[in-house]
Amino acid sequence: MIKQLKATGLEQLARQHVDGIVRRSEEGADLFLESSIPSTCKYKLQAHEGGCASILFEYNSSKLITGGQDRSIKVWDTNTGSLSSNLYGCLGSVLDLTITHDNQIVIAASSSNNLYAWDLNSGRVRHTLTGHKDKVCAVDVSKVSSRHVVSAAYDRTIKVWDLLKGYCINTIIFHSNCNALCFSMDGQTIFSGHVDGNLRLWDIKTGKLLSEVWHTQVLLHQYLSRNGNVVLTSGRDNLHNLFDVRSLEVSGTLRATGNRVASNWSRSCISPDNNHVAAGSSDGSVYVWSTSRADIVSTLKEHTSSILCCKWSGLGEPLASADKNGVVCIWT
Repeated sequence: MIKQLKATGLEQLARQHVDGIVRRSEEGADLFLESSIPSTCKYKLQAHEGGCASILFEYNSSKLITGGQDRSIKVWDTNTGSLSSNLYGCLGSVLDLTITHDNQIVIAASSSNNLYAWDLNSGRVRHTLTGHKDKVCAVDVSKVSSRHVVSAAYDRTIKVWDLLKGYCINTIIFHSNCNALCFSMDGQTIFSGHVDGNLRLWDIKTGKLLSEVWHTQVLLHQYLSRNGNVVLTSGRDNLHNLFDVRSLEVSGTLRATGNRVASNWSRSCISPDNNHVAAGSSDGSVYVWSTSRADIVSTLKEHTSSILCCKWSGLGEPLASADKNGVVCIWT
């Protein structure tokens, strides 16, 4: 059952400074929701022709955005399973997606070496961000400001963009390709996961490497928890590690017999209340772990091909998963 609580101004102030981590406050009341453990496939959608490598939910919404190998981006109403709108203009496969905190702009990383930013209301391309020399495999937007975007490509660069002006303001060059990245909650640091197995932290202003920690084997994906305290990493060793952001030490490791990552861009996720982790497998199963006990609490079977990504709605439910055949399942 989803619990919805309004937070007073004093509680909001306290949450912003707890554990020394500054969190972004939204306008109006924040939603603090207990995530349910999914067990049933509510909708099975043939979302794309070819694989669907990236999915995300709008903030505090049940609307799901999917990006596919067919170069299309689609917006779905998960309450009804219906298609709400399409976004056109991407010239390559969609490899990653992000959305600004006000749900106004969707940004796609593409195999065309470019990034595309759409106005979600009008459906028009606002910017085409050019400068990478190889496919762009990861993108994220600042949780503090909708202005700054970071991207990583297989040209061994990480770029910082000014979305207001539409151009690159900083480039970080490194010897190991980056598979995944995300902003810290305060917008000052970038977390990046690399094919050499390391998780790295960068200063966004200077581009200086602040710290690094080894995951094991190739690091495929990382995901920052909603409260900013935990980074989830997934690797080619089929392990999912939970790192404490403050100490960069592993606070938990999740594994399951039969769980095998499907690609170099397989994407796992943490539930909004931090109590569960969901990850897809090459056998078509979605595994859900308890983060406190590190054991499997649910195994979801509906897909018939390898799963590429999972994402939880910030409302606590549903959970969505997408596979190599372009099928998206909505779980409740």
